[in-house]
Amino acid sequence: MEKVKRLLNQIYGEQTGKLALEQITPIIEKYAVQNRRKDSYFSQEDVVLITYGDSLKKEGEAPLATLHAFANQYLKGAISNIHFLPFFPYSSDDGFSVMDFFKIDPELGTWQEVAAIGQDFELMFDYVVNHFSSKGQWFQNYLEGQNGFEEFAIEMDPTIDLTMVTRPRSLPLLSEYKKKDGKTVHLWTTFSADQIDFNFRSLDVLEKMIDVLLFYADQGATILRLDAIAYLWKEIGTNCIHLSQTHDMVKLFRAVLDLVAPDVIILTETNVPHDENISYFGDGRDEAQMVYNFTLPPLLFHTFVSEDATILSEWAKGLLLRSKDNTFFNFTASHDGIGVRPLEGILEPNKIENLAEIAKSNEGQVSYKRNPDGSDSPYELNITYVDAILGDKASTDADKFLASQSIQYALPGVPATYIHSLLGSRNWVEGVKETGRARTINREKLQVEELMAELNDPQSFRSRVFFPYLNLIKKRKQQSAFHPNADFEILEIDPKIFGIKRSSRDQIIVALTNISSESISISLPAKTAPGTMVDLITGDKIDSAGIQLNPYQYLWLQEEQ
Repeated sequence: MEKVKRLLNQIYGEQTGKLALEQITPIIEKYAVQNRRKDSYFSQEDVVLITYGDSLKKEGEAPLATLHAFANQYLKGAISNIHFLPFFPYSSDDGFSVMDFFKIDPELGTWQEVAAIGQDFELMFDYVVNHFSSKGQWFQNYLEGQNGFEEFAIEMDPTIDLTMVTRPRSLPLLSEYKKKDGKTVHLWTTFSADQIDFNFRSLDVLEKMIDVLLFYADQGATILRLDAIAYLWKEIGTNCIHLSQTHDMVKLFRAVLDLVAPDVIILTETNVPHDENISYFGDGRDEAQMVYNFTLPPLLFHTFVSEDATILSEWAKGLLLRSKDNTFFNFTASHDGIGVRPLEGILEPNKIENLAEIAKSNEGQVSYKRNPDGSDSPYELNITYVDAILGDKASTDADKFLASQSIQYALPGVPATYIHSLLGSRNWVEGVKETGRARTINREKLQVEELMAELNDPQSFRSRVFFPYLNLIKKRKQQSAFHPNADFEILEIDPKIFGIKRSSRDQIIVALTNISSESISISLPAKTAPGTMVDLITGDKIDSAGIQLNPYQYLWLQEEQ
């Protein structure tokens, strides 16, 4: 509790910090303490599936129950943890405008169905900590000036210069609302007028959100994704991103979890350049345990477009971890688009623009952010990762897409796969037409019976992606050298080959991926791969002195036993 007290004093000052401690202590004491069950946070068996609660649907059945049945039938032995994107009642942004943080959206199911899934898989929840819905009861309480909600939102004088504020959207930063007493207020809304930023200077907000944090841990979450955490604290005259109070707040969440649910992992979601992203590791123990590896999706996309792994290899050398309590959350696709801000300083602007043009020429779209000088620049590419990598809407080259995924699964970190990547989904252009929102392109809701019929057809594109992908995951989970924190060395063999050597105490794996449309012949130095090796994926024996890689072929080589 001393650490909690110290952090509250750092954030709020000694006098208010003391009041904050008095206010949140009953919340902390309300929840039963969970005993530590794990020796460490991570294992090579950790694999996360990212999904909406209703990505799979079946007539007459709660979508959470449908997903559970599908996961039990197909994903056991491959997926260890299911990340449910926000499954709470919401008013916009496909769940990220939360109306009630304590309820499951009745359209999806119940907490009982979540608990049932938790019997078979570990669970990851979204902790939407930066903002709340303008349609929820908390906001109505604020508008009415009810006790405990008077300072829930951040009221701003619209004449104040806020041009320094970092903007992830091109929408207005302030939104106008009228309170019950007739007063017009301009509220801080980082993402949309419907998503009201919390005022964390209010101890009532702090109390409520600590309650939410511990409630999720009590409901079985083993990973909490801190959504949009970088924007949590605001100081006029600054860029209002990554402020020291924001980092201290993440440390506070960690310290509170250490008291009640020490096994729960904090994962920060900050779609920013790499150095800013990894700043949330703190000292290696006191802040986030995992950070999203946001650079990987767009850089891997560039690698396959250019058929040159040089920049990817150079970047991957920097994936060093200073603490066994930290690792990367490696993903190539999510419910959002492919963020391109992490490429700043890595790729020239014209190469980023080239990725945007490729997305647009393949039925995708580009979302823009507003810069301080009033100009707009690409923020994310809205396209499924399958269509991005294939770069041709007529292509059905499953091997090319799987090659991209083999790199993700060989890197240090915990791998996470979005359900539409695992299922080989293409752009949902009709969905974009229906909603008018670019991000809908990779958020299709699939009828599970039709999906299973496609999977049962070995010639279908979905089947040719899904089953080899599952096999890749299952092979990976068996290898100690793929532990998230196992040592690694990037192998610069050929610009068209991405090579990485992973090492544990009892195993060495050399993972090679041909990222090009050409056949490549290479030989590995004896110190890297002596003699005959075995490909763990196919079981084939490979002479390391003369390796032939077909277009988009990948090998996970281990010395013959």
